[in-house]
Amino acid sequence: MKKVAVIGAGLAGSEASYKIAQAGFKVSLFEMRPNKLTPAHKTPYFAEIVCSNSFGSFDQYSASGLLKKEMEMLDSLLLKVAYKYKVPAGQALAIDREKFSKEITEILENHPNIKIYREEVKNLPDADIIIIATGPLTSEDLSLQIQKLTGSEYLYFYDAIAPVVDAETVDYSKGFWADRYSKGTGDYFNCVLTEEEYEIFYNELLKGEQVPLKDFERAVYFEGCLPIEEMARRGKETLLYGPMKPVGLIDPNTGKRPFAVVQLRKENIEGSLLSLVGFQTKLKYNEQKRIFRLIPALKDAEFVKLGSIHRNTFIQSQKVLLPTLQLKSNLNILFAGQITGVEGYMPSAATGIIAGINAVKLLKNENPIILPKTTMIGGLINYITTAKNELQPMGANFALLPELDKKIKNKEERKKAKAQRAIQDMEDFIKQNLIDTLQ
Repeated sequence: MKKVAVIGAGLAGSEASYKIAQAGFKVSLFEMRPNKLTPAHKTPYFAEIVCSNSFGSFDQYSASGLLKKEMEMLDSLLLKVAYKYKVPAGQALAIDREKFSKEITEILENHPNIKIYREEVKNLPDADIIIIATGPLTSEDLSLQIQKLTGSEYLYFYDAIAPVVDAETVDYSKGFWADRYSKGTGDYFNCVLTEEEYEIFYNELLKGEQVPLKDFERAVYFEGCLPIEEMARRGKETLLYGPMKPVGLIDPNTGKRPFAVVQLRKENIEGSLLSLVGFQTKLKYNEQKRIFRLIPALKDAEFVKLGSIHRNTFIQSQKVLLPTLQLKSNLNILFAGQITGVEGYMPSAATGIIAGINAVKLLKNENPIILPKTTMIGGLINYITTAKNELQPMGANFALLPELDKKIKNKEERKKAKAQRAIQDMEDFIKQNLIDTLQ
């Protein structure tokens, strides 16, 4: 019997362990809590919910709801327990966090195929297949081991995330495509601001309400990734010599250099996601939407991800992982959860499901699966393993999915059509590839 080890009993590790155990294989599940707590965790329970108790919308025509629908189709343990302990929250799936985590812990502790080790993993265990699902607060010793596996340049410890918008919602009449000094192939869209527009934007930026740093995030800031609002506090012209500088750019609409620009860069190969270059921020989410929509080209922009700077250990998955979540340099090691670069409770758990399924496939000497890109889980994994630039953590959103064959102008109808396609494609994929695995 081959040895299987899962490191980390968070959302992803819990899903992965359960999938492997349910398939009839023995699993060693390692969790350092409660012997060693992270700065965010407070309990000894598995799948502990440390922030909001909401898992987002359960409307299957929303990005979050579609993700859950696909997870249900893949027989998610966490969702079964979540619905059992659901509390009223409108269209959102909110839970009694303690009862939820306590039951997940009991299920895994009492499973005949799972052996629990309550200890910190400092070196990778002796196992034939290993799933690393240690989350965004991976311990220092294990981080060193992951650095050896992936290369130190591919392990990041702090997010410096700029907002990302749906490319279809940008007003392209308020700017132009160009690279500075005409170098490159015109990969940046330059959102133009007049002096008056910049003045309004700058003053609102200074007044914007920020998210307070947690104690373990106090040392986050360094000169290379200052929040945009911190740069602004250094003087009105600081941004004009920084991320909003117009140098090397001529607006073809006027033949002149703009007063200020905000550059948007393609975030994925398809170009459906655009990030605001240099706009990492600690502004509260509603403030980001309000202030950044003062940029004329983004007046009606839909933000699929908002900016942040915080403590987070994650790998550059596009450099080191296959779409199966296997490590390129060692196919018997898989990664799952937030350490892969997904963001949010359910995206983390979803990657745990896929890592667990693929571990089972390896144990059976079968080919690991790659979900269709048209599904939300498949689109999310495709993004983290093929990101065009430096990977920044990403949650579920419809811009991750390929465009429809038929153009649909109405945004809500377009999302609904993408969701219907995703559900059908997932159903077909399961019938063709996973009937035995999910029984």
